[in-house]
Amino acid sequence: MLDIALYILAALLIVGGLAGSVLPALPGIPMVFGGIWLVAAVDDYRHLGLWWLLIIGALGTIGIIVDFVAGTLGAKRVGASHRALWGATIGTFVGMFFGIPGLLLGPFAGTLVGELASGTSVLRSAHVGAATWLGLLLGTLFKLVLSFLMVGLFGLAMLFG
Repeated sequence: MLDIALYILAALLIVGGLAGSVLPALPGIPMVFGGIWLVAAVDDYRHLGLWWLLIIGALGTIGIIVDFVAGTLGAKRVGASHRALWGATIGTFVGMFFGIPGLLLGPFAGTLVGELASGTSVLRSAHVGAATWLGLLLGTLFKLVLSFLMVGLFGLAMLFG
């Protein structure tokens, strides 16, 4: 009976993690990995051994890193100033505390303020802010793809492991 409850908890973690890959309020990739690891532990690591967990964990780590630097990379791609890059980082961090609106607007606003502080025009600053936002959007898409890849590898391991 306990095993069934743990499998249900693992499934909820995985599904919630997939939703969290898009919704900033949930730590998506860690939840997916936690659910996968819970299934492996309940299964006594028969199907999902050390190597599978290391590979899935490495993908998750890449996803988390991309999530944190995507906005900054978007700004850097269009030649943002050093202050704008710091603004994107600070805006992303501060935006995390304000849910979805904060994560959508925080990096843009931080980049805009940083670029304006460097003495560039409002139009150029808005362009850099939009590139930051686009970087975040692509980072979220990448994180979602990695989350599904983690679940797919988990499924392969359970079938063939």
